[in-house]
Amino acid sequence: MKKIFYIIRHGETDLNKNGIVQGRGINSDLNQTGIAQSNAFFAMFHNVAFDKIYTSKLKRTHQTVAQFIAQGIAWEQLEGLDELAWGIYEGQKSTPQLRHDFELLIENWNAGNFDIKTEGGESPNEVFARQQIAVKHILAQANEETVLICMHGRAMRLLLCLLLQKPLSSMDDFPHQNTSLYVLNYDGNTFEIEVFNSLEHLSGVKES
Repeated sequence: MKKIFYIIRHGETDLNKNGIVQGRGINSDLNQTGIAQSNAFFAMFHNVAFDKIYTSKLKRTHQTVAQFIAQGIAWEQLEGLDELAWGIYEGQKSTPQLRHDFELLIENWNAGNFDIKTEGGESPNEVFARQQIAVKHILAQANEETVLICMHGRAMRLLLCLLLQKPLSSMDDFPHQNTSLYVLNYDGNTFEIEVFNSLEHLSGVKES
């Protein structure tokens, strides 16, 4: 069955704004800018006939698509869409040491070491494994042609690698900001990007 995936990152939180690491273990709310981003996305796409909404288990994704949910569109939370767990980094503000550690982590991932992770965190391979389960579930729903997926930045990069059958070393080829939109078409066999990292809906949104 052909499908269309609208995939967006959640709106801004205060932790995003202040450069604090979130990850899977921090369940933060949208801030005023994030709410405005959510409203702007709804204003542009509320007429799309979504058959289903999928979000992570974290409330910043729920809040981002709340107005779509309020329309009565079916909604399901999947842990496979949760952000990568950053372990001991979560809740920490960016420092020179943290940035250095993060750069080393990314270097390892770019080199193909996808089992490397922070203490108490998740590796790309571990996130990829739970995403495979989520994607299999979504694709199995025969009555869902157009779906809205709201998730998280690093997890989105990994999901796009999965859908487009690219190696995980390509994850940084997929930039994102809060409420960045990717639209992918699925022909029953392969996915193809129709919209790449669009922020068109945010043209009138001012940061708080």
